[in-house]
Amino acid sequence: MSGIPEAIETARRFGIKIIPGVEISTIFSQRGSESEEPVHILAYYSSCGPSKYEELENFLANIRDGRFLRAKDMILKLNKLKLPLKWEHVAKIAGKGVAPGRLHVARAMVEAGHVENLKQAFARYLYDGGPAYSTGSEPLAEVAVQLIHRTGGLAVLAHPWALKNPAAIIRKLKDVGLHGLEVYRSDGKLVAYTDLADTYGLLKLGGSDYHGRGGHGESELGSVKLPVLVLNDFLKVARPIWCGAIKEILESYADEPSDSNLSHITRYGRGKMLKRNYPLNCGKGLVDECLSLWLTNEERQSAEFEAIKLKLSHVSINQG
Repeated sequence: MSGIPEAIETARRFGIKIIPGVEISTIFSQRGSESEEPVHILAYYSSCGPSKYEELENFLANIRDGRFLRAKDMILKLNKLKLPLKWEHVAKIAGKGVAPGRLHVARAMVEAGHVENLKQAFARYLYDGGPAYSTGSEPLAEVAVQLIHRTGGLAVLAHPWALKNPAAIIRKLKDVGLHGLEVYRSDGKLVAYTDLADTYGLLKLGGSDYHGRGGHGESELGSVKLPVLVLNDFLKVARPIWCGAIKEILESYADEPSDSNLSHITRYGRGKMLKRNYPLNCGKGLVDECLSLWLTNEERQSAEFEAIKLKLSHVSINQG
């Protein structure tokens, strides 16, 4: 999620709204069965971000650490398949400090001449369960959904059509708080998953699932046309959850006006806030600016946020 502040700052210049989010790789394990299935969970947050940022970051860091081991295991499997790759090559493609994923391994395979393109790398070797596939330290899908709940986000099941047993997974995740699932693709709406969403009372969403694989069998950005009503339904559910997360972040700062709690407020809007001409010498001024960025007029005028502003009116902020 480290690119979100830059995305939000840039998007404002073009009049684009950004909804911060992250796709989390998880594992679903059916009770009484030894088989595991990769499941991707989407988390959607307010413009303020997750309410418990450190908890989410630590959760994602554990997954990232596991991806280093996973990438090394994939390289080992490829070497055993007589497709030699070096760790240094994959790490260089991923970039300094970036946890390598399958895409980076696939790019290294193309550069090494083992496959013609990225699509071939995935189709022959790196697909789920493929000869060079490896799992990392992915958490259970239920644990990820519960974490998204605790941190003020909406949990959505990504591309359920890729699952072997979507109905059982959706039923289980609904029990722990799943908010929605994707039913829209670039080739239209999938009736079977629309029916599943209706059965379990879940939001119907969709996305291009664009990961920069170079157009080889991948939908282009913006290729999924979501009806405006779908966005409205999403926001009806999301806004109260996001308001609660924003309230929690602001109250934490009001109770303990530390630099750490201040950073939670300014993480995704620092640039715009510091360009303002008015002095941010008191907490109320900062909160007024934040709320104007994050909330509607009606939401800002609620008694809860008025009480927080009053509480912060005597708090001084260190400009540095």
